[in-house]
Amino acid sequence: MTFINTTLRWLLSRRLPRLEAMKSHPGQVQQRVFTSLISRAKRTEWGRNYQFGQIRTVQEFQEQVPVSSYEELFPYIERTMRGESNVLWPSPIRWFSKSSGTTNARSKFIPVTSESLDECHFRGGKDMMALYVANNPATQTFAGKGLSIGGSLHENPYSKQGATGDISAVIMKNLPTWGQFIRTPSLEVALMSEWEAKMDRMAEITSGENVTSILGVPTWTLVLLEKILARTGKQNILEVWPNLEVFIHGAVAFQPYRELFQKQIFPSSDVRFLEVYNASEGFFAIQDDIRRIGEMMVMLDYGIFYEFVPIDEADSPFPKALTIEEVELDKNYALVISTSGGLWRYRVGDTVRFTSLYPHRLKVSGRTKHFINAFGEEVIVENAEAAITRACEATGAVIADYTAGPVYMGEGRNGRHEWVIEFATPPNSQARFNQILDETLRQVNSDYDAKRYNDMVLIEPLIHAVPRGTFYNWMAQRGKLGGQHKVPRLANSREYLDDILGQFSLDCW
Repeated sequence: MTFINTTLRWLLSRRLPRLEAMKSHPGQVQQRVFTSLISRAKRTEWGRNYQFGQIRTVQEFQEQVPVSSYEELFPYIERTMRGESNVLWPSPIRWFSKSSGTTNARSKFIPVTSESLDECHFRGGKDMMALYVANNPATQTFAGKGLSIGGSLHENPYSKQGATGDISAVIMKNLPTWGQFIRTPSLEVALMSEWEAKMDRMAEITSGENVTSILGVPTWTLVLLEKILARTGKQNILEVWPNLEVFIHGAVAFQPYRELFQKQIFPSSDVRFLEVYNASEGFFAIQDDIRRIGEMMVMLDYGIFYEFVPIDEADSPFPKALTIEEVELDKNYALVISTSGGLWRYRVGDTVRFTSLYPHRLKVSGRTKHFINAFGEEVIVENAEAAITRACEATGAVIADYTAGPVYMGEGRNGRHEWVIEFATPPNSQARFNQILDETLRQVNSDYDAKRYNDMVLIEPLIHAVPRGTFYNWMAQRGKLGGQHKVPRLANSREYLDDILGQFSLDCW
């Protein structure tokens, strides 16, 4: 494995000059991407509709093509899933990444083209390791195995052609042979659809491997590592994998978990943490300097053209959108992308804030709408409203106000959601209300359902029933009375929950 380690370090280092050019000339890099995307898609149905053949500048593109949500693009995506060709992108599309967060369906399906795999996801994986090697020239990480927790694949619900699945599963299924060789567990195990059986099998196999790197979402990674510790009887993971070098994480905010990983799971300063910003829609950014926690450099040559929309224009179909050269530091922007996966001026739903220019580094500052995504569940307000409505209908309750947020995983404790609810009319059965709220969330949101499966990541919600007037008094104390101020329905932190719980004596059930 020493030869493989040396060879891969050398191959990855060849990418670094291009990364340096990206840092110095971001506008030129993005202009090349923009021109390529428009040229390749001008004969698609979408390209003909919006006259891509006549577009010469970014300004013309922004004037002719509206910003779109998933719901607005879905009719085109659905036709592609049914087998129609040349709708959004010219090449055949056989893979669709499945995720939640849409308002019109339990899951959303993002096209994954061969170009987006090669130009974006695979290149992102190579750059991720190239930057790690640049920060750690003496690394021996390729002398062992890289552990990654994949999702699962499913049949295309609209056609016998193609498949859907988590983006991690789609990527794993399409990895080249050399990529499969340096990772663990086997593809057969990594793509198992039954999560509990998969976790058990992964713990069995990987506990005997020389794992030197881990790639995964913090929540699912914790589940697996705790199973491995229980299986081996070890106190921490470094007793299982003494050569572990790096944990590469993404998808959810890592800060609530950092102390748990650093002090209990990997109790050594030699283990490094590297953050990436990737999603079903693309691979966007990588932490290029491990000293800059939470800051990631935007990857500009991945077949993605970026636009950054000021928050106050986030819902406009033709907003004043900025290119990478026009953004300013410390301002929140809604992220809009056009990609070689056939997404055109697509609202990702994330907000970002730039922390440096040249190189352009950003932090993910939130979502354009209230949400909870502390565990990768992506619960949005529409999900919460559906669950509360159904629970009220079943129990005769009437809601006055509510807010919800996460309870983070801790020492031997799974995560959960915590709700503070003010009833105008209490439910005839509090236990039934709680059950239906939880069940409905699982029905309308596939990612929440996955995290709730067998209580592996999330256990049942904790609900506090508060007296009438609680939210009014809380808003008054914050100076937030008036029609323009609203109770935040969902939050991805405990800011609002802790404030309310700290001021009022609440009952819970």
